[in-house]
Amino acid sequence: MKKLNTVKTFTNNSTIEERRFLFEVVGISQQETNNLDYSIRQSGTTLIAVPYSRMNQEMNRINRLGGKIIKITPMGINTPIQAKSLSSNSTMNTQPMTQAKPKEHKPVKVPVNLYRPNSPFVGKCLENYELVAEGGSGTVRHLTFDLSGGDLHYLEGQSIGIIPPGTDEKGKSHKLRLYSIASTRHGDRLDDKTVSLCVRQLEYKNEAGETVYGVCSTYLCNLEEGADVSITGPVGKEMLLPDDEDATIVMLATGTGIAPFRAFLWRMFKEREQNPEYQFKGLAWLIFGIPYTQNILYKDDLEKMAADYPDNFRLTYAISREQNTADGGKVYVQSRVSEYADELFELIQKPNTHVYMCGLKGMEPPISETFTAEAEKRGLKWDEMRKQMKKEERWHVEVY
Repeated sequence: MKKLNTVKTFTNNSTIEERRFLFEVVGISQQETNNLDYSIRQSGTTLIAVPYSRMNQEMNRINRLGGKIIKITPMGINTPIQAKSLSSNSTMNTQPMTQAKPKEHKPVKVPVNLYRPNSPFVGKCLENYELVAEGGSGTVRHLTFDLSGGDLHYLEGQSIGIIPPGTDEKGKSHKLRLYSIASTRHGDRLDDKTVSLCVRQLEYKNEAGETVYGVCSTYLCNLEEGADVSITGPVGKEMLLPDDEDATIVMLATGTGIAPFRAFLWRMFKEREQNPEYQFKGLAWLIFGIPYTQNILYKDDLEKMAADYPDNFRLTYAISREQNTADGGKVYVQSRVSEYADELFELIQKPNTHVYMCGLKGMEPPISETFTAEAEKRGLKWDEMRKQMKKEERWHVEVY
């Protein structure tokens, strides 16, 4: 006879008013119990009473813990049901679990190096399409890979490694290249089974004047749908999105540096209905640097979100080949930071403001100079402020 563990509930009183379902779960790993606020025995079955509004969240959590839902039973609609009556075969706890306050988010364990170079996950390319409009500069592709059949999961702001096939000029296998993930933890298809990248074809002239193409970027930009791809990771904790739904998120991006911010914005605005566990109510401000209008990656989606959520999302472009500063110079991300310096610096001083910078490293020094000047106006020292923000995990930089 199988052993049933105590029923877990999500209510702070013994009467359940909302429509609920009883999840019967097996296989949750004992090593994960330190991250939970109730104990789980590795053997037997765990019963979890789940409100309808939290079903997707709980399914994802059980999956991350290695569990398997073997049965889901309706517990009634708008009918008060006592927790002790849920199962006559289980050992019941008459004191229901205390529910956390709505705005308090339990930290999610950050997955790191689930797959390594010596044993990568082999996924398949599901889609590969161009992001640069006709007349733009270069080529940038959006790629989505199938992750089903493995345990590769990730969080917004992390990166994965791609191992291109073949060998280098020394006959050794190519080393992996890291790419920032451009999709939310649920993937572009919202099934937790895909990951997406935003990849620019690397092309430059060497000292001899010869055109050189990047090994991995060329491989990815020309990858056919259905082809296998070797993936490692995920890695990275520097660029993670905070759980605070009321935070101010300032994002400074150039080119494909938009990738982690696409993940942020999709989670904030495009997946609101599917993910009730995260309902962003703060301010997101993206300053996006590109050479031409045709190079605005994900332009339609960005502008639709800005139109749909004007109180929560602010979108500012810096189009270097088309716009000019007051003195006739080209407009870069750092130009926009200088233009809005006073407003940005006031936001930075808020304790729940996070600043993210992703893209070309050339934007970092002038931005630092701008904030140094703004700090001095207020009798402050930017270096000390930046170090304190870094300590508080509010200053995030990933440049190359």
